[in-house]
Amino acid sequence: MIARGLTSVARVGGVATCVVVGLLTVVGLHPASAIDVKLSPEAAQKALEAGRAPMEKANSPEEVKKILQHASMVTRVGADPEKDSCGASAILRTKRYRLEAFGRQEAVESKKRKTDIRMPDEFIKKVVDMSNMEIEVQLCGDDEYFAEGALIELQQGSKKIKPIDIAAADRGRKNEGSGPAYRSRFTARFAYEKFDPNAASLFVINLQDGKEVRIPADFLKVK
Repeated sequence: MIARGLTSVARVGGVATCVVVGLLTVVGLHPASAIDVKLSPEAAQKALEAGRAPMEKANSPEEVKKILQHASMVTRVGADPEKDSCGASAILRTKRYRLEAFGRQEAVESKKRKTDIRMPDEFIKKVVDMSNMEIEVQLCGDDEYFAEGALIELQQGSKKIKPIDIAAADRGRKNEGSGPAYRSRFTARFAYEKFDPNAASLFVINLQDGKEVRIPADFLKVK
């Protein structure tokens, strides 16, 4: 059983997720071939280990930062923020994403408490049984409320898939340098049963000012 007093417990998409304050929960570093809709108990444990192992070896804040930065690129589709800081992109919070984040949290808490800390089985089961994939869209605009009321759909060929729900967009944060003045983000959830994890995919976002933003997504590269 996980020790009491974990940094925080956030409820995202109906699943209680332990997170480290100030750090994004991001996917692990293993090679990917396609989004896994169904995970066996063995695969779930391997995902936990894949997230835990790199964090156990990290001995400085710089190493932790590199692990998280590298990991975020594995699950991101669209623009690379290192090359295009204001390009539209989306982080896919798949089942492995969440499990590997749990593994990293286990490593952090184990170091802090100097004893092995593991996530409760019920936390792991909730992730394995999740019916929806959450995505976090990040984009830029000229007004701090530009993303308010944004709509999104997933297109796969002629098929247009609507999300289960869309969360309210964050108020835009001021950008540094040239380009659009603000950056914002919002989340949406898509039912696994509605889309093909092996098909060529495109997220299409429509903003209130009539602008359309497109984010190509190769699900074959994301677990």
